[in-house]
Amino acid sequence: MKNAIIPFYDPLLSYEDNYQQGPFGDFARQPKHIIEMAKPTHFLNLAVNLPFGIPAGPLLNAKYVKAALAYGFDLCVYKTVRTKAHKSHPLPNVLSIHPKGQLSHQVDTVLADRNYPSPISITNSFGVPSFDPEIWQEDLAEAVTAAKKGQYIIGSFQGTIGNQATIEKDYALAARLVAQTNAPILEANLSCPNEGVHKLLCFDFDKVERIAKEIKHAVPDKPLFLKLAYFANDDDVMPLLKKLQGTVDGFSTINTLSARPINEVGHPALGDDRPVGGVCGDAIRWAGLEMVKRLVRLRNELASNFAIIGVGGVSSALHYQQYIDAGANAVMSATGAMWNANLAFDIKNSLTK
Repeated sequence: MKNAIIPFYDPLLSYEDNYQQGPFGDFARQPKHIIEMAKPTHFLNLAVNLPFGIPAGPLLNAKYVKAALAYGFDLCVYKTVRTKAHKSHPLPNVLSIHPKGQLSHQVDTVLADRNYPSPISITNSFGVPSFDPEIWQEDLAEAVTAAKKGQYIIGSFQGTIGNQATIEKDYALAARLVAQTNAPILEANLSCPNEGVHKLLCFDFDKVERIAKEIKHAVPDKPLFLKLAYFANDDDVMPLLKKLQGTVDGFSTINTLSARPINEVGHPALGDDRPVGGVCGDAIRWAGLEMVKRLVRLRNELASNFAIIGVGGVSSALHYQQYIDAGANAVMSATGAMWNANLAFDIKNSLTK
């Protein structure tokens, strides 16, 4: 990497090596200072120091979560888990992408390489790996107990076709397994980009409704968020919101935008078997903000009170404030946080001046 900043997830190492050896950079050390917020903010019915954190993805295990908590990220999502072990895609998993202008939602072709400039956008391709529950349950429980006053761990999970009689049953089992760790909030991942841009589970409204109801029946006493992809129009997502009224407590959006990353000679940068990858970081901030504004409009139209977690391209205090001004109840950053361990402190410092 050409810049001197060491991200807490090393793109040059495999997922397994990052899991065992990480986190890296500043996350491998205790922070030099702590910034306390004078007054907590309420998220759901919880008093949180600052409604800002890291979404599902880069916090691979309790070591990563503990580092994030120490660096002031007060809402931390433990990486998506499954009911059975699932291997990661091989390297490369993380590449920098360089779109020409604003990345669209139409699966653009973009140059990808290992030059990570600022502002940064990346493509990530992991396949939602997971260890067996007997491994991640103990580790997630350890992460949950590390949260201090005003901090909360969110347990992200995903169903897997073939693990149970139906995908709905597997989501429900995953939810129960996560709930057993005492994670106070659940998040069902319905928008994994590895399933194909047109095959995302969140676009099958009937199935999403069945999944959400199975989860709530299995774990009725935990707030439930659904992780959504980008929807281009109000009418595209309104039917889903109507189906889920009274079942879910909120939505986390967006996951990624899909693109076709290519190398300098025009070949698929992630490998011939992975022509498409999810893009996150600066290039998708417009889509994340747009989705928050869309959900706020529709929430008002429905006279509903579901919570909204805004995600996508947050790498500064200004970006955080843009999401809050758009109506997000909480904000999260993955790529921005990976390359700036002090991002939460930067935001807190801006709010305490």
